[in-house]
Amino acid sequence: MAGIYIHIPFCKAKCRYCDFTSYPSKLGFADAYMACVLQEMRLRAPALQGKTFSSVYFGGGTPSVIDAKWIVGCMNRIRECMALDEKAEVTIELNPGTVDADKIAAYKHAGVNRFSIGLQAAQDAHLSELGRVHTAADYLRTCELIGDANKSADLMIGLKGQTCEEVRGSIDFALRGGVSHISMYALTPEDGTPIYSDYLNGDLPDGDEVARMYDCGCAHLQKRGFLRYEVSNFAKPGFESVHNRNYWRRGEYIGFGVAASSFFFGRRFANTRDLDDYMKCILSGFFPVVDDAEIGQEDARFERVMLALRTAEGLNLFDYKREFGTDFASDFFEPLKKHADRLEMKGGRIRIKPAYLFVQNSIIADFLQ
Repeated sequence: MAGIYIHIPFCKAKCRYCDFTSYPSKLGFADAYMACVLQEMRLRAPALQGKTFSSVYFGGGTPSVIDAKWIVGCMNRIRECMALDEKAEVTIELNPGTVDADKIAAYKHAGVNRFSIGLQAAQDAHLSELGRVHTAADYLRTCELIGDANKSADLMIGLKGQTCEEVRGSIDFALRGGVSHISMYALTPEDGTPIYSDYLNGDLPDGDEVARMYDCGCAHLQKRGFLRYEVSNFAKPGFESVHNRNYWRRGEYIGFGVAASSFFFGRRFANTRDLDDYMKCILSGFFPVVDDAEIGQEDARFERVMLALRTAEGLNLFDYKREFGTDFASDFFEPLKKHADRLEMKGGRIRIKPAYLFVQNSIIADFLQ
């Protein structure tokens, strides 16, 4: 099984924290761009024969800002050119300020069966500070339009002036929409984004404060029946994201669109981030790939460890030995010794202890040296 990712780089307005490839001023190019995405699928299709895809994910940008006909068109092209599992998970990211009943109906008709809604916070003051184009009430309206379909909500912690009580309040507010999955991410102030100035000015919570918010959020989600299955992702049993779990298990995926990344054929490759270059390549019949590297065994080993340690299931030590022919404890003796108190080995698996999940990046870094 493998996944399909489709990048839709348009949005109504760029959030203050966003460093993704997105173009709030180029929505007029959406039709031409999406026609190129459909053509890229046709160009890639011959090499993908024999592979069954278990998930499709429309990300961005804001996929819900473009005409819904293009979501329908992508799903039709996928079914035409590729083998899509009949029970495939099909997710679309939604901004609550860009959807209506007609769009939701079109998505469902196309086969979308999972809706990822960007709430971020339940307090309108925080949403305004982030530059979001919706209110908290818009989130509930969107959930009502979606109805009983599988829904997920995105939340952010580490916001300017945010408290643990507000984090818990945002979780409860998200649950009012009937979601079965919550992604809770820490705000990352990237250099070059407007919110980076807040970081430089010391206006954002420090690492210890964000860690406390994370712990508060984790505990509250657990009380509400949501289990953590990856550092930032929580779900009711059976509602874990198929698409994202495939990433963390180092499964194959193919990306379409500007800046889309892929892991296929034993290689990692990525499309250009330049919108004009992307469309010129596709219209000329060429793949718009700018980075392409074969993954050797050593890189594969590090990827396996890095991704697995982010998850609650951890790394299966038997699978590791079967895949690489070596013993994990011998390969990583020094980092295992250094972080012995932060790791647990049980049932043939190694995991980062829950208390240290928020600092997992520093732990994993020692395994990648």
